[in-house]
This record gives sequence, C-alpha cells and structure tokens, in this order.
Amino acid sequence: MSASLALPAPPSRRARLWRRYGLAAVGAAIVLAWVLVAILAPWLAPYPPDFVDVTNRLRPPSALHWLGTDALGRDCFSRLLFGARISLLAGISVVALGAAFGTLVGMVAAYARGLADAALMRLTDLVLCFPPIILALAIAAALGIGTTNTIIAMLVVWWPKFARLARALALVQRSQEYVEAAVVLGLKPARILGRHILPNAVGPLVVLVTLDLGNAIITFAGLSFLGLGVVPPTAEWGAMVAEGRELVEQWWVATFPGLAILTIVLGFNFLGDGVRDWLDPKARSR
Repeated sequence: MSASLALPAPPSRRARLWRRYGLAAVGAAIVLAWVLVAILAPWLAPYPPDFVDVTNRLRPPSALHWLGTDALGRDCFSRLLFGARISLLAGISVVALGAAFGTLVGMVAAYARGLADAALMRLTDLVLCFPPIILALAIAAALGIGTTNTIIAMLVVWWPKFARLARALALVQRSQEYVEAAVVLGLKPARILGRHILPNAVGPLVVLVTLDLGNAIITFAGLSFLGLGVVPPTAEWGAMVAEGRELVEQWWVATFPGLAILTIVLGFNFLGDGVRDWLDPKARSR
C-alpha cells in the first residue's frame, strides 16, 4: 500500500510579502535611518566634529567617546554623524543631476534621430570609453580638492548610463500608436517627450537611480580616500577611512566609517531591488 504524500501548505500572504519586499523594507529602513541621522546630526553629536583635543588622541571607544577619538583627539562618533551629511548630499546630488541631464540627452537623441542622435550618442560613447573612477579621478585632480569640484568630476562620468537607457526606452515608446497620434495632432516635441514618452518610460530610470545612489556614495568616498574629495578638516566617511588606514592598533578610526559606507550602500541596493520588483508586473503577479 503506497503512502500518500502530503502537499506542503502554501505560504501565507505575509510570508509572500516578506519574501518579495522584505529586503526592500530593510533597505528603506536603513536609508531612512541615515537620512534622519544626517538631518539631526547637530543635535545628536555630543561634540563639535572639528573640536581638537590632543590630550585625548587615539582613545578607544568609551562612555565619553562612544566610537573613540582620532589622531587629533576629535570625537569619531560626532564626525561620523556629520559625515553622513556630506556623503548623502554628494551621492544624491550626483545621481539626481546626472539622471536629469542623461535622460534629457537620451530622450532628445531618440526623438530627433539623424545627425543629432549620432552626435549625442558618439559623445556618450566617448565618455563611456574611459573607466568612470579613473576619469573622475583625473577631472577631480585637474579641478582641485573640494566637495563641489568632486561632484562636478563625478557628473561628467555619471550621465552617459542614463542617456543610453533613456534613449533605448524612448525608441520603444516612440513607435507606439499614442505617440504617432500626438505627432499627427501637431503637438510640439517637448510636450510629446514630457507628457507622453517620459511618464511611460520612467520605471527603469527610477530603478537605476535607486541602485546608483549607493554606487555614487562609495565613489565619492573613494575619491575622498585618495585625497580628492572634501577639504580637511571636513568630516566625510572616505576621508575618515583614509585617516585611519595606517592606524592598525587604533582600529576604530577606520572601521566605523567603513561600516557606515557598507550599511548605506547595502540599504540603497536592497531598496533598488525592491523598487525593481514593484515596478515589474511579472514580479507582482507571482
């Protein structure tokens, strides 16, 4: 006599939602926490970020200095909180401006076609020929040290990926009947791009923006680590890691800002994956 096999019970709705959006919720919580930290840094920090106390230099974590002090006696916890402001602002600025400019270039190239399309895409290909971090490093070195100059250097290499994606999406939408109807009605190209093509192609661009925020933050931190980011003594995570790279015994100087970079990048990656699944109709139907 054959034994009957019991079928496993289907997962509950809560289990399905967690499997689909659990990591996205964790990522959103991490990002929200760091945003609140950046906003509330002046009230959360126990010391001014640039306060020097050489009598307490390189002190390990304690009740007075939760994350220890650096080589100048500055409180690492306070500098970590204020560093969130620079890192988040730089990452959001680079991605927002790069996405706006790149989307405009890609949309115009796809709609104009012909010589304009060829010229804009060849310019995009020219920038893409160089490794982004190397090109940003060269531009930042030419412009000089400073947060604004570093953001400008990153913008030069950040927009082409958005231009390529926006052009591909616009080409798909341009062949749709509703766009052809708008052309027949005599609507201006700017109105067609802004009111018809862009809203129907924005989903993948939003996903790229969300996933790219973490990449922008870690790139800015890398440039600061190499000495081409913020101007000392400004608190910034990459510069803080650079200050502690040779302090092996004083591990806390570089470890905690490194963990901060790790958590914010993971948060944006988890959030981006969730946004991608949410915007994908096939993923929502599973």
